Formats: sequence, structure tokens, C-alpha cells
Amino acid sequence: MKYVILLMSEGEMPAWSALSEEEQQAGMARFEAFDAACRAREGVEILAGEALGAGDTATTVRTRGGERIVTDGPYAEAVEQLGGFYLLQAPDLDVVLDLLTVLPPYDIQVSPVVDPY
Repeated sequence: MKYVILLMSEGEMPAWSALSEEEQQAGMARFEAFDAACRAREGVEILAGEALGAGDTATTVRTRGGERIVTDGPYAEAVEQLGGFYLLQAPDLDVVLDLLTVLPPYDIQVSPVVDPY
């Protein structure tokens, strides 16, 4: 089954730019450890994963009444912002939740990917 893991940039994990160089290096080490833990776990594969730009660099596209409206900024004003994501193939949710303990302390949303076919 595929799962999307959304890493929110608030919670216990401060904004990347607010971290010292040493804290950033420690955070990167945890991402590398997560990658290694996924490679070591049978049936788990990271299909994609990226850090995302700050919310103020986003562009939002909405469709209302058949009209497309493009605005600068995130989809919704919020304290939390989407900081990055992973797309994982894993046997089940329990495996994903176990692996997530390796990542830095982000607020995390895990959603199964639905195959419409």
C-alpha cells in the first residue's frame, strides 16, 4: 500500500531557518537515518520525498463557478505549513508509524493513497 507522509513545519520542530548549523546537521542525520531504516525494512520503499519552500513561496489555484483563480501564498492561512513530504510503499500503517519515529519531531499527517481503478 502507498502512503503520503506530510511533514508540518510547526509543532516541536522549529522552522529550518531558525535552527543553528549544528541543529540542521543533526536534523539531516535523522532524515538520512529514516532513509536507511526504510531501505532496511522489507516491503518498504521511498517512492518520492522532498522539502518544500516556505508557504509564502506557494501559489494557490482555486476553481469557483468554472473560473480559475490564481493567488500568491498558501492554500489557507495557518501557523503550520507543509514543510515536506514522503511517498512510501509499505506493507501497512503500523510499519509506517514505526518508521516515522526516526524522523525529527514534526507534526505529521499520514494518508493512504487510494487507487481509483
